[in-house]
Amino acid sequence: MFQLGPLTVRWYGFLIASAVLTGVLLSQFLAKRRHIDPELVGDLAIWLVIGAIPGARAYYVLFNWETYAQHPDQIIAIWRGGIAIHGALLGGTIAAGIFAKLNRVSFWQLMDVVAPAFILGQAIGRWGNFFNSEAFGAPTDLPWKLYIPPDSRPWAYRDFEYFHPTFLYESLWDFGVFALLIVLFFRSTNGKLSFKPGTLFLIYLVSYSLGRFWIEGLRTDSLMLGPLRMAQVVSLLGIILGTAGLVWLYRFDRSLPDVVKSGE
Repeated sequence: MFQLGPLTVRWYGFLIASAVLTGVLLSQFLAKRRHIDPELVGDLAIWLVIGAIPGARAYYVLFNWETYAQHPDQIIAIWRGGIAIHGALLGGTIAAGIFAKLNRVSFWQLMDVVAPAFILGQAIGRWGNFFNSEAFGAPTDLPWKLYIPPDSRPWAYRDFEYFHPTFLYESLWDFGVFALLIVLFFRSTNGKLSFKPGTLFLIYLVSYSLGRFWIEGLRTDSLMLGPLRMAQVVSLLGIILGTAGLVWLYRFDRSLPDVVKSGE
């Protein structure tokens, strides 16, 4: 992005930082509408960052271990790209669960507030892939094709110049999911809809996973476990768990088991 003496600011890091800041401000705004202390959500944001960023990097490194085993000095070089959203979600969710228990607040109410911030942050952060020429798909001649520099192309596609901009597909999908969650959030806040705690987070889990599943099938740089694309496996698991949670809430008229109930 720019360099000032020994300080180098990279687009990837700038966009991740922007996504975090935007998510914090949005979640605090939404918390007020749900009569949740915004300062509490601000404290939660620190926990989410502590859990999400290392989780995202560890997930990526784990499934690229053959490369990083040969270059261990690159394991923490997050500014060069290489984070996995599913790792961030897992790390952030674990951190949120610990935070909720320590502060004796409802985990699911917190997750409903931060879910729109999660997906908005993902939509913004995906543009870091554009500046790093990564997370693109198979070769294509579509009008919105993306030029990839030769040194960023997979060896098997070294003779192709234009590829599917899958980072863009996912960013647009994420913005759509964000719009859906915001509409549902305010309709429930205004009393036009009534949702049980955890509903918005489960809708986020299902809707994001649906988009990620088909977009991942277009990519050429997927993290693999044998013949399986890990993002598709995890997305399928997210669809199943999210759907099962919604069925549990509304078909069987139950509540999700909380980390700790508010007031305990």
